[in-house]
Amino acid sequence: MKFLKVVCCTALLSGFITGVYSQKNNRTATEQCGTMQHLAMKLDRDPQLKKQFEQQRDQFNNALKQGLYKLAAANRGQNINGASYTIPIVFHIVLPNPSVVTDAQIQAQLDTLNKDFAGTNGDSVIIPSYFKPFFGSSGIQFCLAKQTPDGDPSTGIERVVAGRPSFSNIDNDAVKHTATGGADGWDANNYFNVWVCTFSNGLLGYATFPGAGDGNDNQQGVVMEYRSLPGGAFGGFNKGKTLSHESGHYFNLYHIWGDDDGACTGSDFVDDTPNQANSSSGCATGIITDACTVGGNGIMYQNYMDYSNDNCLVMFTPLQVVRMEAALLAYRSSLLSSNGCQAPVLYNYDAQLKSINAPVQRICNSSFTPVITIRNRGTQTLTSLKISTAIDNSAPAVFNWIGSLVQLAATDVSLNSITTTAGVHTLKIYLSAPNNNTDQNTVNDTLSVSFEYTAPVTALSEGFEGTVFPPAGWDIVNPDFSMTWKRVTGVAKTGNASVMMNNFEYPAVGQQDYLRLPGVNIISVDSAFLSFQVAAATYTAVGTGGNTWDTLEVLISSDCGQHYNSLYKKYGSTLVTHVAADTSYFVPNANEWRKDSVNLGAYIEAGQVLLAFKNTTGFENNIYLDDINLRTVTINPNLKSKGFLVTPNPTSGNVIVQFYPQPITLRSIQIFNVMGQKIAETITNGQPSNYYAFDISRHAAGMYIVRALIGNDVLIRKIIKN
Repeated sequence: MKFLKVVCCTALLSGFITGVYSQKNNRTATEQCGTMQHLAMKLDRDPQLKKQFEQQRDQFNNALKQGLYKLAAANRGQNINGASYTIPIVFHIVLPNPSVVTDAQIQAQLDTLNKDFAGTNGDSVIIPSYFKPFFGSSGIQFCLAKQTPDGDPSTGIERVVAGRPSFSNIDNDAVKHTATGGADGWDANNYFNVWVCTFSNGLLGYATFPGAGDGNDNQQGVVMEYRSLPGGAFGGFNKGKTLSHESGHYFNLYHIWGDDDGACTGSDFVDDTPNQANSSSGCATGIITDACTVGGNGIMYQNYMDYSNDNCLVMFTPLQVVRMEAALLAYRSSLLSSNGCQAPVLYNYDAQLKSINAPVQRICNSSFTPVITIRNRGTQTLTSLKISTAIDNSAPAVFNWIGSLVQLAATDVSLNSITTTAGVHTLKIYLSAPNNNTDQNTVNDTLSVSFEYTAPVTALSEGFEGTVFPPAGWDIVNPDFSMTWKRVTGVAKTGNASVMMNNFEYPAVGQQDYLRLPGVNIISVDSAFLSFQVAAATYTAVGTGGNTWDTLEVLISSDCGQHYNSLYKKYGSTLVTHVAADTSYFVPNANEWRKDSVNLGAYIEAGQVLLAFKNTTGFENNIYLDDINLRTVTINPNLKSKGFLVTPNPTSGNVIVQFYPQPITLRSIQIFNVMGQKIAETITNGQPSNYYAFDISRHAAGMYIVRALIGNDVLIRKIIKN
């Protein structure tokens, strides 16, 4: 028995991407599974990434066609060569009350997943006789992780209190990041991450495809609705089959109907599944035919990659097994060499340098105090330890710590102060001699951190024309190590370069990236302003209510970046320079820039301050900055003391009238000759300035009277014209 299926290697996603997910705000889920939307969202915004994904997909499909498919046909119903693959899995329970998911539920879910992949699931008895020859058995199995990425003992279950009641938008992967209310995943090269949460949009789950195009390493894995776990509250979908379905995607399986909305031209790239018009629902029995398989034994609504109720999802096919195992070996082979399934080795004496907390990447004084966290991973209580520090391979200095740490306890330690020079440096810290014994596990003894010290400046002007980025004294804070501020050429207000934030291709909503300026001392001036050119656009119409926007802020810190105050914050309609919604990658033209300015007067003589531009992602469109300048103004001492100055005096004709401070109630400035005749006047019309220019060169030499009418007062100055 052979099923014929149209295999379309270049157009599977094209209609889906433009038809289902072409608009950011059209996110209402009509699917139980959000995997294809998640993928399409990423590819829709990046044609180059889409091309790369399609090329990789075609290469993978061709490799299977040329070899492994034939092997599977000879071993129908068996995994490749009878091989066994065990993968460590970690469940991140991310809920307002994560204890509502029990360990027993997770164990039941794991058992279901392993049985479904191995083909030992008891519910497979419902497979009709005509599909029995197409019942596949995979060698992929899963174990609850027994150790964390740091080598600590683990149950493979992590409970995290969610920072939000539920998760709705699959495009931002918020559940996968602590910073957005979720939980950071474990190293995806060594663990299969499964996030268990509440969805507010009707989804049961979504997954990331392997290889190019579908998420960074820290986003790889499956997200599932906690009520679909075995024994959960979702009737019809509480037997644990959601994870079996999403794990199929994780190992490169597509929906059995090809996601073509009934066109019969899409494909799941598997030849032993019948062509199918659309997803199934409920729990059917008997032969079901549709527009794509009109006769014979009908469609395979029992397949895990369909949408039937859990009671009816009971099988992978042999060629689906081949595809998953080939994807494991091609894209996720590092999981097979992970030690996550092994219990960690415990030693009597094992001191761990868990983190270097200070210095951070920027320090603002040449002297600093390193702060570290040490942890006792040994079975013996840790009472003493040698801590060595060295900068740039210099001779180490030793700090002798004395305390009491029981097994797995940790504490912060402040070391001796260090003085450094301007520049980028590396600080290396390592531990030794726990309790005056040899450390039996030196792998976790040493850490290094790079940091920069630059003396503060008093002036600043940056147009990003130099090829080095960030420029000297600047730095970038990129907490998620993903997209961040970058220099671009061919786009600028002046010159040929600017700096930009690619929010168009950055779906992780809520991520914050800082572009920090050199430290500044604003001294011996009367006013100070930070000015810059900005260009920005949105993907969504600016009048859309309830939308999450990209946000640009100017921040200032008086404690070297530990805390910030916001001086400027714009988003949506207040930020854009390209008013109409732009669903393409925004590149500003010469007229789509605006000069903005921030008053820094409150920080004059306030000591060293640190300025930063902060971008908060809203998955909208790009933001550009250029011509960043610190502008200061120093007032004439005579003007400051007198408040009203007319210069030069005597004059040959040009007269400058200045005020300090700016007179809010200034009504007019008048100039009279000695005969009392008014020869010049400026009326402010309620918009006073502190600088006015007059030209009396055509008038005769002699004395003149300058009068300023300020509220009910009149100020008078005499001048001589030569």
